[in-house]
Amino acid sequence: MALDEALFHSVQAGISPPVLRLYRWSRPTVTLGYGQRGARQVNLAACHELGVDLVRRSTGGRAVLHAAEVTYAVISPEGSTSFSASILDNYRQIAAVLRACLTALGLPVELATKRLPHQKRRTVEKCACFVAPSHFELLCHGRKICGSAQKRENGCFLQHGSLPVDLDLSLLFSVLNCDTDIGVAEGRALLAKSVGWINRWAPQPLTLDQVQTQLKRSFEEILPAIFYDDCPTAEELKQAAELEQTRYAEPGWSFRKGAVR
Repeated sequence: MALDEALFHSVQAGISPPVLRLYRWSRPTVTLGYGQRGARQVNLAACHELGVDLVRRSTGGRAVLHAAEVTYAVISPEGSTSFSASILDNYRQIAAVLRACLTALGLPVELATKRLPHQKRRTVEKCACFVAPSHFELLCHGRKICGSAQKRENGCFLQHGSLPVDLDLSLLFSVLNCDTDIGVAEGRALLAKSVGWINRWAPQPLTLDQVQTQLKRSFEEILPAIFYDDCPTAEELKQAAELEQTRYAEPGWSFRKGAVR
């Protein structure tokens, strides 16, 4: 999260061109949306017991459990060659990439072109980010299969997103603070009605490497941009290390609503 913010500042200042960053998680981690209160969204005792880390994102949205997934971060000035100044247009542009990726992997996906009507749900079903399809998000067999959230500031945006390849519903149920007394088995069954992941419907099991390779290829095919492999600069890494120590590794950042920036 610290490196994403450092790259955001670098792109915002015109030091770096737009960035596509693809990454994984060394251990299961819950990321909280920027405006959430940690203790109200996550079962902290279960996270500690099960070895699940927690950190607040700089982007919005609900809590997300990251584990066997490919995560992307798109960072770009608004009004660039590839993106406009419209939040929805940029969501739609990136959604086209994600749809192309999942279709190439053999999944029958459809685009949620508008926020779905509100429906009353059991508490457990409202806890996970993936149960709430919004504008230009992707559904497979009626379940949300990837989640995205944006941050915009001074003419630049950062969009985070997750493509879960496999998903442990028991772990997801256990770490979310769903304010319910139902058991794990019933919680799994309820989440399964709303949550999707790639290997749930892929014609054959896919690896993280295969999904990441196809995602990179789809970005290159869909966006009007030339991509090249690169690494963060020494200055970006230095700023990321500073942000990690002063912000993202600090409990006060993750558990404070509307954290001071």
